[in-house]
Amino acid sequence: MLYLFLKAALSGVVIAIASEVARRWPGIGALIVSLPLVSVLAMIWLWRDTNDPQRLADHSSATFWFVLPSLPMFLLIPVMLRQGLPFWLSLSAGCILTVMLYSTMVIVGPKFGLRL
Repeated sequence: MLYLFLKAALSGVVIAIASEVARRWPGIGALIVSLPLVSVLAMIWLWRDTNDPQRLADHSSATFWFVLPSLPMFLLIPVMLRQGLPFWLSLSAGCILTVMLYSTMVIVGPKFGLRL
């Protein structure tokens, strides 16, 4: 239980730092968030928990393929906001687009030999 708390606390600290930095310096906050810190932490936890190189390789590969469908969200949201649309509508549209693209990746990816 202590291990689970440590993982959650450390992961939460990374998110809190990123959001505080972004409040003062949006560009630097974006840089921090764009770093694969959560992925690296997840790989560290997965390695510690399993010591399974194949599982870690599969996880890392699948992470790459799942990053791709999330990227258009970061283009759609600023376009909508700059057009004067409300934040919550822009965020919702970005999330819906991402879910649709994730679903497409899950359906189409394996047909091209991707192990997700």
